[in-house]
Amino acid sequence: MGFLFLFLGYMGVPVAFALIASVLVVTAFTPVSLASMMAQLFNGMDTEALLAVPFFLLVGDLMTSANVTVRMITLSQTLVGHLRGGLAQVVTIFSMFFAGISGSSAADVAILSRTLAPEMKREGYNLAFTAALIASASTMANLIPPSIMAVVYGATGNVSIGGLFLGGVAPGVFVGIGLMIYSHFFGPVGVKRKRATFGMFATATKQAAVPLMIPFIIMGGILTGQFTPTEAGIIAVAYIVFVAIPLLNRQHYRHLPRDMALTGLLYSIPLITIGAASVFGWMLAYLRGPAVVSGWISSAAGGDPFLIMLLLVALFVVVGDFIDAIPAIIIFMPIIDDLTKNADINPVHMGVVIIVTLAFGLITPPYGLALLMASKFVGVRFGRAMLASFPIYIVFFAAIAFCIFFPEIVLWLPKHLLPESVGCFKNPSGAGYICP
Repeated sequence: MGFLFLFLGYMGVPVAFALIASVLVVTAFTPVSLASMMAQLFNGMDTEALLAVPFFLLVGDLMTSANVTVRMITLSQTLVGHLRGGLAQVVTIFSMFFAGISGSSAADVAILSRTLAPEMKREGYNLAFTAALIASASTMANLIPPSIMAVVYGATGNVSIGGLFLGGVAPGVFVGIGLMIYSHFFGPVGVKRKRATFGMFATATKQAAVPLMIPFIIMGGILTGQFTPTEAGIIAVAYIVFVAIPLLNRQHYRHLPRDMALTGLLYSIPLITIGAASVFGWMLAYLRGPAVVSGWISSAAGGDPFLIMLLLVALFVVVGDFIDAIPAIIIFMPIIDDLTKNADINPVHMGVVIIVTLAFGLITPPYGLALLMASKFVGVRFGRAMLASFPIYIVFFAAIAFCIFFPEIVLWLPKHLLPESVGCFKNPSGAGYICP
């Protein structure tokens, strides 16, 4: 089944159809009926938590098409534009801001390639470096909440989505700081700008205040229990439609039907992939594949949780080179679940480690979706962008190691803001929570 999927994929068959075809061929050699496999295909998409994805996609698309993001770029320039490699620093800071709004790496790559890449070219930045940096910075959209990857992981693995959101903050900030350090010491010098005055910073902050309220609305509602992640996405869309657009770009109302239709189109791509990966994972479990693989890892690691996570990271670094993150999560979730329970690893901690590893796969060849998009938009050969991204891998390896060996830092926010998401329970003899 795995061979058929890879063979069809490299023949140019889209991932979802390659997954479905490989399963249907193998089903013919089992007692399982084709009708039950079709039912499993739709069951994989029939998950309420996945409704959050189109709303987060719509938030990012509305912010991009309404030109609201230009205000956040201006704010980023007042913060770091005066540093060495100023525009490279702006790319990273803006990605951290925008990650808190869209949750989509593809949206991040698209807007950075359209707005900052031409200006970087005019200032003499190497095109390969520009593409590699944009692709690497866009991965933070999968770490800093709201992350679409975290929504899929939580919905598939029955893990708290709010806990995954909060757990992704530390590695997301770690990657952002790492990219800024790399750009400062090893990136192009760029054009030296004057440090922005406090008045310029205050003006930029005021102009960007309306869009920057979105992350606080989303996380504030989830943390206070006022609404679920799906409802948070709905509230964020309503805020943009009824508050942000009237205040910042009233003429954009006539484009709302187009934005919503485009979001539906974009959502159909991961949705059919989720269904296909679900049926692939079901057949894999039926054939006892996860039990065999988890048995190999458990025997090699000997029950050591850190070694188990390192082996899983090695597995997903390879998997992420060939498969997109969402189908990879769904296909391998039975293995992750089994190892998480056997080694007594906190599910949120394991989820953050896997998500960071799969986010890294967005810039690794031969798949490297974010790097492919960035190289195409910037106008540079994929091979050159890939070579320019190799030194940046150190930042991601350090972030993954940080997540594995410092769980107390990764889980600090979930424990303090959403304690029940990481297994804490109310103290029966008094106030507060007891956390295992």
